[in-house]
Amino acid sequence: MTTSLFRKRPLAMLTAISLLPLTLLSTHAQAECERGVLDAIYCDENGDMVADRPADESEWANPDTLIFAYTPVEDPAIYSDIWQPFIDHLSDVTERDVRFFAVQSNAAQVEAMRSGRLHIAGFSTGPTPFAVNLAGAVPFALMGSDDGQFGYTLQLFTHVDSDIHEVEDLKGKRVAHTSPTSNSGNLAPRALLPELGITPDEDYEVVYSGSHDQSMLGVVAKDYDAAPVASEVVERMAARGLYDEEDVRLIYESDRFPTTSYNYAHNLHPDLVEKIEEAFFSFDFIGTELGEEFEGVEKFIPINYKDNWQVIRTIQAANNVSYTPENLEE
Repeated sequence: MTTSLFRKRPLAMLTAISLLPLTLLSTHAQAECERGVLDAIYCDENGDMVADRPADESEWANPDTLIFAYTPVEDPAIYSDIWQPFIDHLSDVTERDVRFFAVQSNAAQVEAMRSGRLHIAGFSTGPTPFAVNLAGAVPFALMGSDDGQFGYTLQLFTHVDSDIHEVEDLKGKRVAHTSPTSNSGNLAPRALLPELGITPDEDYEVVYSGSHDQSMLGVVAKDYDAAPVASEVVERMAARGLYDEEDVRLIYESDRFPTTSYNYAHNLHPDLVEKIEEAFFSFDFIGTELGEEFEGVEKFIPINYKDNWQVIRTIQAANNVSYTPENLEE
């Protein structure tokens, strides 16, 4: 029988998740192999930019209990309930007990998968390459529509009463970015805004808020002059009545980026991976809390990291991002 809320017994079930910092987890390199920029404990012989499954079948993981984690959010308890219909479906298809684990940070989530304590996870857009390269995560799905459309945009908001009406008006202002590894909340504006004549840290002061939610609420409260945020996050906030859309003004919107990636650990048994993928691609969002929360989403659609994260890797490269534990933990 599926247990609904992993948070009820976090220490009993995941005692080792946070015992070791990411930098101290196993660093025993495999035999010399092609790996690109993957960590030394992984190989990538086929060039798809994700970790290969171990060649030794004895190293394939096939746990009776699967741990699933969604990307860090402001209120994990709400999302534990929202994800429950999917957790039940995943349990039915895989015939395993499935537990929801509420992670507190991107670094903790990556650490958990690297240490073998997290099997399936939704990683935010920016941290996905860190999960791929440091934790052996294999992205295989995104939320999308029936016609295969997916993704979100970088939106730049200011308060409706401010004197900011276009990007150039950000000069001399105090602007909330979310966190160093966030794509839409930090890396994308650093890569895209200079093309519009504004360079973060030079033309305006960057203040890290910690999350898209806090950035948006800070703009509403006039704590920040403006903030770049992910469209999917502010849309959900508005739907839940967390802010009044009349209180803010949109001054810029980018082209679309891929949204949260859904991943399995690279060392899972292939038969289990097949069942996990079946569960994702057969899940019906209609009539579920998950479908209501992610408006416009109708199904999970198949993707691959090499192609679908190219634009994100380009943005991160423009910001001189290297996929190290130290950069993830900043």
